[in-house]
Amino acid sequence: MEHITLLLGIVIITALVFDFTNGFHDTANAMATTISTGALKPKTAVAMSAVLNLVGAFMSVEVAKTISKGLVNEEGIQPEVIYAALVGAILWNLLTWLVGLPSSSSHALMGGLIGAAVASAGLGAVNGGTLVTKVLLPAVAAPIVAGVAAMFAAKVTYKLGRNVGEKTSAKGYRAGQIASAGLVSLAHGTNDAQKTMGIITLALIAGGALAPDADPPVWVIVSAGVAIALGTYLGGWRIIRTMGKGLTDLQPQQGFAAQTSAAAVILSSSNLGFSLSTTHSCSGAVMGAGLGRKGGVVRWSTATRMFVAWGLTLPAAALVSALAELAMRTGGVGVAAVTVFLVGSCVAIWLISRRQVVDHTNVTDDDAEEPGVVTTAIAAVAVPPAGVAAVAGTDLKATIPAPVAHAAGETPAAPAAAV
Repeated sequence: MEHITLLLGIVIITALVFDFTNGFHDTANAMATTISTGALKPKTAVAMSAVLNLVGAFMSVEVAKTISKGLVNEEGIQPEVIYAALVGAILWNLLTWLVGLPSSSSHALMGGLIGAAVASAGLGAVNGGTLVTKVLLPAVAAPIVAGVAAMFAAKVTYKLGRNVGEKTSAKGYRAGQIASAGLVSLAHGTNDAQKTMGIITLALIAGGALAPDADPPVWVIVSAGVAIALGTYLGGWRIIRTMGKGLTDLQPQQGFAAQTSAAAVILSSSNLGFSLSTTHSCSGAVMGAGLGRKGGVVRWSTATRMFVAWGLTLPAAALVSALAELAMRTGGVGVAAVTVFLVGSCVAIWLISRRQVVDHTNVTDDDAEEPGVVTTAIAAVAVPPAGVAAVAGTDLKATIPAPVAHAAGETPAAPAAAV
């Protein structure tokens, strides 16, 4: 293994933590529709998704190359910049998970990397052409393409099922959902696990442990695959509920159409090295499939909140990462302060989430409330480390409505403390 300094080791561990959060944040992409239609039991679904995420991580490194070689200029990028990028990405992942909104882990990472690089070396540190062609354009195109494909696919599935009866057709498509969900999980591994491979490779190059233009080492591929698989198995139950129940009501035919369309888009983009968002693709496909059934509807209020979160992802993660990079310019003290802030914020978010637990026992309940907008949530983390304690005690009800209803048999929290 390459020579690893202490700081570089911290960056690698933090990158794997991000990969872990990516796993449980994005489990909904593959399994939300399968769980909501009853094709698979929740725990079985996430276990299957975890295994296939691991397999997918070994299928390609094209997206990893986009991250490590294309998005930012390697010259002048230090390990501290990579660390700052990961801080912004992790916190955005956890905040959007807390409120149950499907947002892009990929774009959180991209935003964090851009913000930290610009704070460190100026606008010239970002390759604008790569940003536009391989990040921004796919971000816009992916949900539209997946949505249109899913809408037409859903219409076709219903037409094909007319002659065999609705119950028989639904049973067959439940089996098809399992296969298509597996394909999405495989696609997620080929795209999202590679982003962590790319960020670790970039850190190794920045720290002098790898030669410029090097591909991800085998141990990086293995560790990134394992981290995202473990996170996937944990299951992102809050976001699974939103994707499966909050956007639209799906039947097995629609679930099959949504997953197949999303998988096709993700696998195609991975082969081309496009770092698109699996969340955008799968969410677009779910909405398209919702419109593909006669009488089907999309809950546009929930969709609008989700679109707002998508728009905020890049700038919010970039802002936090830029502030973290500036703080670390003071040296070891700054690095320690940012680390304490990151750990404290993560613990605070987890403690808040315990007030209303969502897990495999209540993820398919029909009494879920719509997730709130996270417009002001970023303020909870865009503060000095001394403000961490305030995050845990902040009354978030005023800014972030509860993402889900309380679990069955659980007494709802008081309004002043509910999240």
